[in-house]
Amino acid sequence: MAAFFVKRLLTALVSIVLASAVVFAAVLAIPGDPAAIILGVTASPDALSALRTQLGLDVPAPQRYLQWLAGLVRGDLGTSLQYERAVRALVADRVPLSVALAVGAALLATLLAVPVGVFTALRRGTLLDPLVVLASQVGAAVPSFWLGLLLILVFSVELRLLPAGGFPGWEAGALAAWRALLLPVLALGLGQAAVMVRMTRAALLDVLGQDYVRTARAKGLGATSVVWKHALRNAMVTLVTILGLSLTNVFIGSIIIEQVFALPGLGRLALSAIGNRDFPLVQGVVLLYASTIVLLSFLVDLSYGWLDPRIRYA
Repeated sequence: MAAFFVKRLLTALVSIVLASAVVFAAVLAIPGDPAAIILGVTASPDALSALRTQLGLDVPAPQRYLQWLAGLVRGDLGTSLQYERAVRALVADRVPLSVALAVGAALLATLLAVPVGVFTALRRGTLLDPLVVLASQVGAAVPSFWLGLLLILVFSVELRLLPAGGFPGWEAGALAAWRALLLPVLALGLGQAAVMVRMTRAALLDVLGQDYVRTARAKGLGATSVVWKHALRNAMVTLVTILGLSLTNVFIGSIIIEQVFALPGLGRLALSAIGNRDFPLVQGVVLLYASTIVLLSFLVDLSYGWLDPRIRYA
């Protein structure tokens, strides 16, 4: 298990380094001059040149990348051009909200999708099966931002039960905070649940068709024991993959949802930084998203080795 862990860890570290290079190159491709945006179109060439030197924009791109990479090793993500604050501090302020939104949506999707997927797989061939499959297809096709707007229209505008947007802050109390996050969590989680229902159903149907499941049934084991002790246990590798994909999807999808509900999270911070050509902030936030995806993949890989020892030696 130790060799398997080290191998996966090295792969994750290499992936993060490659992601940092891709992020840096992508930010360089963003059109616009940060110095011109800060000083305005009426700034003199001398003032623009002086500010570029102050910001380090006159240094060749490869050298700037190496300096940024060295800062990452020290935990220094640079200084925001827009806020004139450390990027690390800005990110730390927004992380709790984005993590709460993503984890809440993923938990909602899992709690809905796994039982419904199992129930649908067990009712294959009945009238309920195609109805659930159709509903999941429709749910997966609905964009999360459109669902968010629909939820705002129903629960905020018409019923006036929940806030349409904004966030009071964690200092206002857990109840007020989660009341503000309920609609965004629903908008993200329901669409992801629709996707997970189909994947869970397919994974369980594949396992239920295996010989050992038929043997367990032939021995007289009850349906509950066959499903929960044999079939579902052996489908856990697939279900863990589904959960990892779900966390990744809701974390990325939260970027748009934060805009719809005016939530001060990482996604809104990133879009604001892109609009203001705040390159250090864009690099820091996007790299955090990329590193989170790599970390989730790393944890899923580790769970494979724990759930199925054969994978450790593959």
